[in-house]
Amino acid sequence: MGLLKKILNKFNGLHYPQEYLCLSKESFPYPLHAYIINNGHIIKDITGLHLFVGYSPLILALPSSSADPIPETINIVFSHKSLRPNENPEKKDAIALLELKKIRQLDVDRDIILFYEGVKGSHHFVSMFHQFMIQLNNRLYNQKQGNIFLKNDLYTQVQIAYAIPRKICLVTVGDNNLYNHFPTDLHGKIDDRYIISLRHEGKACQQVELVKKIVLSDVPASEYKKVYELGKNHMQPLKEKSAFDFDLTCSKNFNLPLPKNLLSYKELKLEDSFIYGIHKLLVFKIVYEEKAAHEPETLAHIHNCYATWRYKHRISSNLLLR
Repeated sequence: MGLLKKILNKFNGLHYPQEYLCLSKESFPYPLHAYIINNGHIIKDITGLHLFVGYSPLILALPSSSADPIPETINIVFSHKSLRPNENPEKKDAIALLELKKIRQLDVDRDIILFYEGVKGSHHFVSMFHQFMIQLNNRLYNQKQGNIFLKNDLYTQVQIAYAIPRKICLVTVGDNNLYNHFPTDLHGKIDDRYIISLRHEGKACQQVELVKKIVLSDVPASEYKKVYELGKNHMQPLKEKSAFDFDLTCSKNFNLPLPKNLLSYKELKLEDSFIYGIHKLLVFKIVYEEKAAHEPETLAHIHNCYATWRYKHRISSNLLLR
């Protein structure tokens, strides 16, 4: 490691050595709330409603009934305080803010799925000096081949989006007795549809589009090291079943092999898709879902900036360091 990089790491203000910290979603104490605001007043709590489905650019998806007005721009404030509609959060309680613009809407049956792109982000997870040092390190060392470079404000927006724990699931796709198996954290359910975002130039995305049927599995937080190691499979071809550490059981309808120790799984059938930025947004119909009987401890992760804020404010966190 060069001297400059050592200096930047020493003075970046981050408490943890890793950019993303794994955890168990259900037992993560005192998580942030996300609220849509208008003229400084709370309009709606979207903590459990919004999906994070893109990071280059930042893309959030939201449900909207046909009766709701559809705004072209929205502002989301992130706070640890539990707030009600029409409340006005104090400046000290609004530790992050995202401004977004509508880029697309999908009409699905009687429901509408709205997609918004990040325009601007700001946060107080670490000081402005430390944010400058983090951005400088990003500009100097993250512009390399094979890496998606997030410049300036986009990097800030992504740090904010990952302040909410994002669940990491495993995707299984197969064709002619050949398979691929890889993680995703850009996904989520809206009504009877499930959205997954993959890099449109990646082999994993091409495989999913070709077969149009996948299994998405929730896995326990204890599997975090194994799941991170599977990240390289986004750019791998389909392989023999023996190349993966699958369980002996298969999914109910698609007969796809399931990962070991899974908490639940969904069989998903591809219905629609579109490209935006580096992403292909894939819209699936949920064909079948099966959950484990025991209490889940689902794998998720957050960004170091927000994890550092929690540490400095003495908020306990069940973090798993790789």
